[in-house]
Amino acid sequence: MNVFIVEDEPLGLDRLVKLLHETDESLRLLGTADSIQSAVQWLQTHPEPDLIFMDIELADGQCFEIFNRTEVRAPVVFTTSYDEYALNAFKVNSIDYLLKPIRKEDLQRALGKLRRLQTPTSTTVLVEQLLRDLNAGKPRTEYRQRFLVRQGQRMLAVETADIAYFFAEGKICWLRNKNNQRYLVDYTLDQLENLLDPTVFYRINRSYLVHVQAIVNIQPFLNGKLILTLEPTAENKDAVVSKEKATEFKSWMGK
Repeated sequence: MNVFIVEDEPLGLDRLVKLLHETDESLRLLGTADSIQSAVQWLQTHPEPDLIFMDIELADGQCFEIFNRTEVRAPVVFTTSYDEYALNAFKVNSIDYLLKPIRKEDLQRALGKLRRLQTPTSTTVLVEQLLRDLNAGKPRTEYRQRFLVRQGQRMLAVETADIAYFFAEGKICWLRNKNNQRYLVDYTLDQLENLLDPTVFYRINRSYLVHVQAIVNIQPFLNGKLILTLEPTAENKDAVVSKEKATEFKSWMGK
């Protein structure tokens, strides 16, 4: 199966490619694009892929604009941090709608749907199942409610709701709670992204994973970046949102 990916976050792209190879080694990546413009150009100059993965929020707008600029006949799996675009996804040739961070089992389900979709009689059943998935009103993941941390010689539990942010110092990861206390945690930020509710916590850069309530101010920064004021105050590194993530971050904050 030949695959084309539209994704403007390098880490998100790397994760998806890795999951695809782990899920089905026969998948072949034909190409990638990181914007509406580059996606349109690729689709107009290359053979049609068997499947397209599209991140909805791109740096130059929403990926639905791609369908207005060129014909897209291949089935599409949309990826996003939010579920508010589901109805728009149904207006084009979508077979699934995956919420970030993408889980391997969700990806396997999407590829399974594509294979079943190739049987004409199954189309109605698949659409009905996708509607049930989107309207279930239940989170797909049970997110962590607390973390066990060490304080001297004793262990204590820190409620996730009391955490202001997680931050990394080299290979060491810490959490800082709303009372400005910090504790060492036995997870990487990549692992924490999969454990925490993405509507509450956001990975603003390589060093910070922040709770929405810890953000007290947002200001424009150099080259389209954003700089955040956190409470409690951020550690040694600036709490900066990259230019590539600025649009997605603002959408996340406004949810």
